[in-house]
Amino acid sequence: MKHLMRAKFSLRCCLLLVLLSSNSFAKDLYISVKGSDKNPGTKEKPLASFQKAQLLTRKINEAVTVYVRGGTYYLSAPLLFTREDDRSPKTAVVYKAFDGEQVKVSGGKPLQLTWESLSNGIKKAKVTADVAFDQLFVNGKQQRMARYPNYNPAVRFFGGASADAISPERVKSWKHPEGGFVHALHRHEWGGYHYEITGKDEEGKLALTGGFQNNRQSGMHDKYRFVENIFEELDTAGEWYFDKKDKTLYLYPEKTVNITRALVVVPQLKSLFEFRGTAALPVRNIRIEGMELSHTLRTFMETKEPLLRSDWTIYRGGAVVMEGAENCVISKCFFNTVGGNAVFMSNYNRNNVVTGCHIANAGASGVCFVGDPGAVRSPRFEYVQFVPLKDMDREPGPKTNNYPAGCTVENTLMYGLGSVEKQVAGVEISMSMDIKVSHNTIYDVPRAGINISEGTWGGHLIAYNDVYDTVLESGDHGAFNSWGRDRFWHPDNALMGVIAKNNPQLITADVIKPIVIHDNRFRCDHGWDIDLDDGSGNYHIYNNVCLNGGLKLREGFFRTVENNVILNNSFHPHVWFENSGDIFRHNIVMRNYYPIQVKDWGKEVDYNLFPDKEALLAAQKAGTDAHSLFGNPQFINPEKGDYRVKAGSPALKVGFKNFPTDQFGVTSAALKALLRPVKLPVIVSEMKSDGEGYHDFLGAKVKNLNTLGERSATGMASETGVLVVEVPEKSVLNGLLKANDVLLMCNGKEIKNWNDLATVQSGFQLVQKVPVAIFRNQALKKMEIPVK
Repeated sequence: MKHLMRAKFSLRCCLLLVLLSSNSFAKDLYISVKGSDKNPGTKEKPLASFQKAQLLTRKINEAVTVYVRGGTYYLSAPLLFTREDDRSPKTAVVYKAFDGEQVKVSGGKPLQLTWESLSNGIKKAKVTADVAFDQLFVNGKQQRMARYPNYNPAVRFFGGASADAISPERVKSWKHPEGGFVHALHRHEWGGYHYEITGKDEEGKLALTGGFQNNRQSGMHDKYRFVENIFEELDTAGEWYFDKKDKTLYLYPEKTVNITRALVVVPQLKSLFEFRGTAALPVRNIRIEGMELSHTLRTFMETKEPLLRSDWTIYRGGAVVMEGAENCVISKCFFNTVGGNAVFMSNYNRNNVVTGCHIANAGASGVCFVGDPGAVRSPRFEYVQFVPLKDMDREPGPKTNNYPAGCTVENTLMYGLGSVEKQVAGVEISMSMDIKVSHNTIYDVPRAGINISEGTWGGHLIAYNDVYDTVLESGDHGAFNSWGRDRFWHPDNALMGVIAKNNPQLITADVIKPIVIHDNRFRCDHGWDIDLDDGSGNYHIYNNVCLNGGLKLREGFFRTVENNVILNNSFHPHVWFENSGDIFRHNIVMRNYYPIQVKDWGKEVDYNLFPDKEALLAAQKAGTDAHSLFGNPQFINPEKGDYRVKAGSPALKVGFKNFPTDQFGVTSAALKALLRPVKLPVIVSEMKSDGEGYHDFLGAKVKNLNTLGERSATGMASETGVLVVEVPEKSVLNGLLKANDVLLMCNGKEIKNWNDLATVQSGFQLVQKVPVAIFRNQALKKMEIPVK
């Protein structure tokens, strides 16, 4: 009996020792590039891989920090967090770079190559490994696929584009273009298109697959296009080409590179960290902190899922992917030239945070929040589609919980985004609720810095961001950009007004919570600083500084815009509904308003400060601003970006209240040290006349389409053509042409401006009717009009 008791006692002691031993490293595990997965994971004997550390954390029922020592970790597969990795708040796991050490997590594969010299500085090497060749990095610097035209950072579109990029004459010089790519802007500059070349015919015409990256098909731009991955275009330093059939890499190295000693890495993975749970079984309380993430594949040929009634399609992936995650954090990570999106939160996500990160030169967007279309009531995907009212689901709000909500992106620096794709944003929000975007600095983006795709389901907070150098490679957008196109929205504006009037409950059936935009600084030199387009509704916009492009509200309801500073520009109301409920008050503007098709000025447009008496009188003549004033706003120090007003400013008399104008953008000193500051405008105090230049055309009032606002209102791809302003009943064109039509052809002649139309009109005495082509409701329409 004594022997049995001693045996039991010894067994208990052994179990206790094992437990104590396991607890001795339970709170801290270590990974090192010099470690081994046979080690226990202590500081002295670290592990070698994330995967092994993950397996050990699953067995530890308390909070764990996995310290990652300095070095580069080449992943052969993404680190996948599933329900097995779910943690409580008390047992949270942190994967963290060891203090003071640089940790790089790579989705690439380093190559061991033997180089041979060819003519003209080109090198070649056989590749024995079976690897994907989508991107190439030499000593950490991204090289460019052999392309035409050659890359030039000074060129606005694509760093070089040419109308003859796929001309038959050029194509004939390519022996084997298969596997090459054609990249082009959308015809209306609403993002881009991408195609893979599958062959060519004897006449030099390419066979292409792709073109699904834009949800409003209009074809590629006839000028802004380029080709890459063509051997015959390998003609400048920094370019490369891989012959898949011969498994040979060709590189034109830069002169400063010793290619025999260079580190050559090719990306192999689309993502590095993936959180894969569900709403019922989420992955919770995992944190990734302080690492550099790089070398992920480009995903532009997988960007094909349409978002709701927009020109966007998306790929649900990124360097970090979250789906079915709760209370997970990506902190202080550097996303370095990843091939697609940096962070993508897809479908069900709750209370996840991206904080303190640095996202540079991503191929697509920075941080995306995109829900499930199945959670949307009566969804439609094409711009022109509309669910008949008799078939429409009238219930407000989402149908399911399969969407991001309560998530945050904060104190994050983003720039150089959309280096491959152009339908991107620093922050993209679609089919989500209560997303917080705060204290971020976003610049150098081809389209919007922050984009909200539709009203579903509101509640977002956009605050203290600094967004500038936007819309660099697109058109008809803003630094902040949104549209609504919710259930009530119809492409026929007149019919939509009737629908909204008779079904007011539909107006906020999708945007069930107000969207708040406050205390941001926006600058756009190719569009609007704040652009609320097509049906954007239920917004409160206050305490923002608009540095250049002004503020636009088109087709929506219940927008309150107050206490904003709009420099060197003004208010752009476009196509307002009857009884919109819109409010524009206590703002400082520095130009006259720019209304387009506004007959009903909403609930209140008043108590604003204009630059001079002429601008104020023009507004009052239109029926607004009875109590507004004009005068110098007396900014305290505009040269330094201080747009508070002095005690004697007339702005204070109309209810404007000072707010801090030095709290925009990232807050951490480390990120502030990396950014390129915004270019502040030189304040222009005098207002210049627009010189509208109205003309009579067969009794209709017309003018040159020559402003960005008119382009946006009509949906035109460029500021060309003759805009129809008004068609009185006495005009022979009444019932045929409508206000906001754009005349593009008349009697077989192209109409670029009024002079073209006047020239054609001079020959009308010989005919009774003439054919015309007009642009109406985003489509080309042909008809005949009487001329007598």
